[in-house]
Amino acid sequence: MQPTQDDAGKRFEVLVIGSGASGGWVAKQLAEAGVRVALLDAGRAHTAKDHREHMRPFDLKYRDRATELMRRTRPRQKDCYACTEYNYDWFANDLEEPYSTPADKPFSWQGRTRIVGGRTNVWGRQSYRLSDQDFKAASFDGYGEDWPLGYAVLAPYYDQVEEYVGITGMSEGVYELPDGRFQPPMGLNCAEMRLRTRVKDKLGWTVTLGRAANLTKAINGRAACHYCGPCERGCMTKSYFNSAFTTVADAMATGRCTLITNAMVYKVLMDPDRNRATGVLYIDRVTRQPREAHARVVVLCAQALESTRILFNSATTRYSNGLGNSSGVLGHYLQDHLWVAGGANGEFPDLPQKPTLDGPHRPDGIYVIRFRNTKEGARYKKFLRGYGFQGRSSANFNLRAAGFGDAFKKAVNEPVTSLGLSGFGETLPRRENLVEIDPGGVDVFGIPTLRIQMTWSDNEKAMIPDMAESAAEMLEAAGAKNIQPWTVPNRVPGFGIHEVGTARMGADPKTSVLNQFQQSHDVPNLFVMDGACFTSSGCQNPTLTIMALAVRSTDYLMGEMKKGNL
Repeated sequence: MQPTQDDAGKRFEVLVIGSGASGGWVAKQLAEAGVRVALLDAGRAHTAKDHREHMRPFDLKYRDRATELMRRTRPRQKDCYACTEYNYDWFANDLEEPYSTPADKPFSWQGRTRIVGGRTNVWGRQSYRLSDQDFKAASFDGYGEDWPLGYAVLAPYYDQVEEYVGITGMSEGVYELPDGRFQPPMGLNCAEMRLRTRVKDKLGWTVTLGRAANLTKAINGRAACHYCGPCERGCMTKSYFNSAFTTVADAMATGRCTLITNAMVYKVLMDPDRNRATGVLYIDRVTRQPREAHARVVVLCAQALESTRILFNSATTRYSNGLGNSSGVLGHYLQDHLWVAGGANGEFPDLPQKPTLDGPHRPDGIYVIRFRNTKEGARYKKFLRGYGFQGRSSANFNLRAAGFGDAFKKAVNEPVTSLGLSGFGETLPRRENLVEIDPGGVDVFGIPTLRIQMTWSDNEKAMIPDMAESAAEMLEAAGAKNIQPWTVPNRVPGFGIHEVGTARMGADPKTSVLNQFQQSHDVPNLFVMDGACFTSSGCQNPTLTIMALAVRSTDYLMGEMKKGNL
């Protein structure tokens, strides 16, 4: 993959901004159909040295123990579980690219990567479909707005994405979490299987294998996962889905996609007489010089908040409060999942597992499908919508064992099997949760920065103790010992790294920014094909839906180009 840096000024048919989950798909679909594409990314290209999954801590300068050193330049990015000494250079420098929040409303904007592939380099790979319980949630409980599309129209695109990406999973036949086109499951261990069986028998809830973008059989030149574990450090066998070595590589292989790296997009350029986008202005991260790229169509896939920032910074005389923002909705209705805010841990001493330092390490866990406010179930009185659980069972060496000599060695090798469940809750879309341009903020490239404000509503707060109670109930049903429910009532928004909703889609241009094809209501040749389009969040991880929507919208885009409408 050789990035091209000398194509500023050259005219393309479509500009795609961002090479992550959705941008890679858009570029692939267009280039393979014969469209000339420029794919602009704020990060650098990959090199062979970026495959670090088999390095040991002693291979690193600071043995992966220099947390505070990394926080000197990446105080927010280090909040991310995936940002370590192995890969912190993939993440944005927070001092160079700041943002602000009100003093009493913190938000951790983490996972801001600056390498081709974006967050797919480090994502958790959990890949779940939304159902009509999510797309039509407002019709079910009366809160907010329905999406302008339903599950049936998106299902074929979920199929297409899953078959290409490769998702390990188990079919369950549960309405709230539609089944997909799965690769063979990675399997459950004994404690997880007991939890699955007894929870279903006693509570009627479904515990399943996490649906993860890790291969269990080879496809498209990518090998099956070899269970080394740390996917967030890269993968030389390409066994997890990273757009850099899948969709982006496919787009580049056509010869019709030009990759422009280190391109910090500032704004969309407009022809005010025609009300059409003509290209983008970007800042070269290396030279700090402004450059332009031009095309018939502009597609923003920069990440929900980054794409929203670009639209705000693209304000014109006609769109003084942000490009395509005649509705006044742009930047509002920010959502991020209520992440690991409640759950429980338990032990299964009668199901011993042998600990190991060298693996295999299954890069997946278990998932508990939402069971509150289901289609056929009773309406839950404590809150609207619901939550799911992610978790796993494991056995680690008991390094805190008491004693000395042989007794200590024996105790170290006799750990107790434990199982933990952590809740992921849906956040209601509220207008007061928003992003806007910080009046006094700019980054080192001279681009105005965001001010973010988000808080949990009483609805989300009511889920937290319920997560702990229901997790403990499941562990008790499975016969666990030493059950310990827990809550984090003051969880800072942003830790879910699932930001969505700030340029939402809808049928009414007066209350939404985009139509069902992620096309601007105001500027016909401008699209936003990332999580910004979400009308509501569901409680499932959003990436699979982001990709499916992008593929569907790209089909529509190509159809409109053929008709001469774009």
